[in-house]
Amino acid sequence: MKTMTLEQAAAACGGKLVGCPAQGRTIARAVIDSREVQPGDLFVAYRGEKTDGHRYIAAALEKGAVCALAEELPENVQGPVILTDSVQTALEKIGAAYRETLHLPVIGITGSVGKTTAKEMVASVLSQRFHILKTEGNLNNQIGVPMTISRIENEHEAAVVEMGISGFGEMTALARMARPTVMLYTVIGHAHLEFLHDLEGVFRAKTEALDFLPPDGVVICNGDDAMLRKIRCPQRVIRFGIAADCEVRAEAVELLPEGRTRCRIVYGERCLRADVPAYGRQIVYAALEGAAVGFVMGLTNEEIEAGLTAFSNVGRRSAVTVTDSLTVIDDSYNANPDSMRCAVDSLVQMSGRHVCLFSDMLELGPESARLHRELGEYAREKGVAVVAAYGPFGREIAAGAGEAGRYFDDRESLIAALPALLKKGDTVLVKASKGMKIGPAADAAKELVL
Repeated sequence: MKTMTLEQAAAACGGKLVGCPAQGRTIARAVIDSREVQPGDLFVAYRGEKTDGHRYIAAALEKGAVCALAEELPENVQGPVILTDSVQTALEKIGAAYRETLHLPVIGITGSVGKTTAKEMVASVLSQRFHILKTEGNLNNQIGVPMTISRIENEHEAAVVEMGISGFGEMTALARMARPTVMLYTVIGHAHLEFLHDLEGVFRAKTEALDFLPPDGVVICNGDDAMLRKIRCPQRVIRFGIAADCEVRAEAVELLPEGRTRCRIVYGERCLRADVPAYGRQIVYAALEGAAVGFVMGLTNEEIEAGLTAFSNVGRRSAVTVTDSLTVIDDSYNANPDSMRCAVDSLVQMSGRHVCLFSDMLELGPESARLHRELGEYAREKGVAVVAAYGPFGREIAAGAGEAGRYFDDRESLIAALPALLKKGDTVLVKASKGMKIGPAADAAKELVL
């Protein structure tokens, strides 16, 4: 963001710049945590549920922040501050104004499932040729996206921006800032139904981004997803998937027991081999997403293959650990009905007796009980031997699993029962929404000696 001055930032958001002794000072990037401030940063003073960023403006300026963005001026502050009625609105306007000055491809990534995995895969592929910037961590909302945009510099040749929403209108705000030239859609699924109501609502909210795609932009979407097949727009649309009519198609899929995924990817006359050091059916789709973006961006087969092989997942996403007693699939980062079913599908393709350790999927609204019960039924139908669950809706999961179901009052009770539930040679899937904090159950399974 080093080309944007404080005066330009203030003008972009309609704010008032006070306490600035010299003109022409530029901004390095936007940050919201005063502990992370580096010289030249714009410190954005958010008011959160637990703290008020205005209390830390002085400390941020002392650490070298070039300016603060705030809704009021604390008495102890000496230094440049842009005063505005709404820090959130101002940051979005500053991000959008800065994006207008940039001339590089931006790949926007959204969907109900697999956004971060897709982001990492696409970034791995594009980095084989380009100097890229990608979304850090989970900075994918109306705070995170302008922070990501602020980190784009002249040396970057492409940006990969994850875009996450939970309500209507939010994607419009994100796309207005990011202005993607390529828009990638992973899946339209049962996520945030508490706010988006149904799959049609999810589809409408996610596709708000299409209004901001340039005429020569490209939409890359999952052709195996019934909702995404409904996409209609003036821009070029490329569909990926397993179905025979997908332009970018996976064939000869292999989920290997050592935690690797292999397949052949076909695109017109082009054909390449994907060998990804990660496990699961969702990894096949991530490989297709990375390859599709690679094709659109003009990469060679060799570059795309190298990017797929170099992929490294982040967090607790389908991480396979093989111990002397068990094979544990730690997918405890997050969950919704679609990702749960996908994880079960991948589990049952592995050897050994199959066990699921589950807890609640959050933000599903009035249909929560039914969707949890159907998850248990699905696992039972797929032949899972034990479905152990805890949480307010864990009882529904266990009930749906029938004789395979086991319900526990809390996570600690489930962990204590693992020696009795598991047998040597089992393959164990651990998955729930992040808020249920099921990760320790995965850790306990990895340490178990049977």
